[in-house]
Amino acid sequence: MNVQVVSDQTLLNRYLSGERGAISELIDRHSRRVRDYIRMMVKDRDAAEDIFQETFIKAVRVIDEGRYADNGKFLSWVLRIAHNQVIDYFRARRQDRSVNETESGYDVLGSLRFAEGTVEDALVGEQIESDIRALVELLPDEQREVVMMRYFSALSFKEIAEQTGVSINTALGRMRYALINLRRMIKEKNMVLC
Repeated sequence: MNVQVVSDQTLLNRYLSGERGAISELIDRHSRRVRDYIRMMVKDRDAAEDIFQETFIKAVRVIDEGRYADNGKFLSWVLRIAHNQVIDYFRARRQDRSVNETESGYDVLGSLRFAEGTVEDALVGEQIESDIRALVELLPDEQREVVMMRYFSALSFKEIAEQTGVSINTALGRMRYALINLRRMIKEKNMVLC
């Protein structure tokens, strides 16, 4: 028996041509891998199922809007959406974990950050660092240079001033404007960095 497997691109083309069942076939083809990945990361069956549903809803929406550019890696693209959904899930949970003195009976500084780091903490941390680095790249050259030297090379403002050939006050001023610009970009993009 010779069974020919239809490519992901062919199914996408059929779906975009009006054959609505083609998207179901495409989702069914990759659902196990996507579901297993999400369950491995979240370890909560109900939450994983919600994230799975949101992942494919988002994927279909992007396809419907014509924003999906096929490069032969549909599964990788869907897994990236799933990864981002998992990060959003952990970010939301992290925000819900704050505690106040009244609830706890003692001062824990309003947070549970004293516990050991978890996989989700690491994932969220990596995503935040990636988001910040992308924003830093959008800064004007002088501001980007100061931020990179200060935060990613751990140089003092005196060392930054010496290496860039400006006064300490100028280096401090560039950092101040860089932080103002970063806060503005974070607000404009409605980013949550916590």
